[in-house]
Amino acid sequence: MRRVLRPGARCPRLRFDGWIAGLGTASGTRVVLGHWPRSPFGPFSDVMLERDDGGRLLLAPTRRTAEFVGGTYRFDAVHVVPVDVAVLGDTWTVTAGPLRLRFTTGRRTLLGHLLRAVPGPLARRPAWSALTDGAARVLLPGVRTRGSAGGGRREWYGARDLLVVRELSGAYDGTDLGALAPVEPPVRFGFGSVPRRPALTRVTTTVEVERALPLGGASGAAARHGPSGSHAVVREDLSGPS
Repeated sequence: MRRVLRPGARCPRLRFDGWIAGLGTASGTRVVLGHWPRSPFGPFSDVMLERDDGGRLLLAPTRRTAEFVGGTYRFDAVHVVPVDVAVLGDTWTVTAGPLRLRFTTGRRTLLGHLLRAVPGPLARRPAWSALTDGAARVLLPGVRTRGSAGGGRREWYGARDLLVVRELSGAYDGTDLGALAPVEPPVRFGFGSVPRRPALTRVTTTVEVERALPLGGASGAAARHGPSGSHAVVREDLSGPS
């Protein structure tokens, strides 16, 4: 099914409410976890990885989410795999295809306290994200709260809390990722990166999409643009991790 607007109507805006974790590792692999209890696709989580050789990979739980995220950001490979996230207290455990990850959050930062003081309805508004973009660039180099995404889409991030990440362990395809490290160099999935210091951000993300967007079952092209006009083919592996 496609959502079609009348001539002259504003492009539809989709809202995703949840958490983004930006994590660096001693191996050079950087991880961005999106955990979305509320979204137009229902609850889901996805994982973006950039390896030390620069390869960018998306792990998404369904073809619908893989095509949407893959059409909003840039990847060299996209895989549909089961993505499970369990949260127990301050410990997050992530299983996504070949990825095993566990991290622990620490104290709320001063910026986190300031963000929590902003009323939720205001923090969710794209206009507020546009207003705070300049401050974000100064306080968190590389971070943007608004910009142009893939496929002609526009995107706004309304941050509402910020916690440090103090511990991490994990492996990819059986190879240890090493200890927690800064997110450097910055990740290159979209118009901005996550904070250099590993952190968990409470966020409302708004994506303005094209005028006709498939929101039903899997349909349309199964490939998204990779670097230099190449394609990242959506590969499905629903059998789960071995």
